[in-house]
Amino acid sequence: MQIRLAETQDDDAVWAIVGPVLRAGETYSLDRDMSREDALAYWTGPDRETFVAEDDGEILGTYYIRANQAGGGRHVCNCGYMTSEGAAGRGVARAMHAHSIERARQTGFRAMQFNFVVSTNERAVRLWESLGHAVVGRLPGAFEHPTRGFVDALVMYRTL
Repeated sequence: MQIRLAETQDDDAVWAIVGPVLRAGETYSLDRDMSREDALAYWTGPDRETFVAEDDGEILGTYYIRANQAGGGRHVCNCGYMTSEGAAGRGVARAMHAHSIERARQTGFRAMQFNFVVSTNERAVRLWESLGHAVVGRLPGAFEHPTRGFVDALVMYRTL
């Protein structure tokens, strides 16, 4: 698997991953009806680096990395990860995470924080915990899940 910076010509493949995740509305606190243009502008915005994970020329996942805060908090990064449905269980998220940790260190970040991990996204929570992230905060009922109602969101953190 290769992980590289996303390019404009990857937009269709990135949208093919991001679009269904947004429409499902189960793991990201973004509008479910966000347009393709707005979603791509968010995911590939100028305040972040966006990467794609590909295997044999097929893009299976995408992630971004950015400073979580400005000023005195700029040494903590934030990332968002999404994989295609067909990539489940293939180690794509794990590989993107490893890449993001290395990229974070290369660019001078000292920690990584996930601001809003939906607690019902149990697969992601288990993965992040297995990779050294700890739940440092719980936001009761902060996320409105489309089928489960109001569920908790987690703040997860790890030092680099």
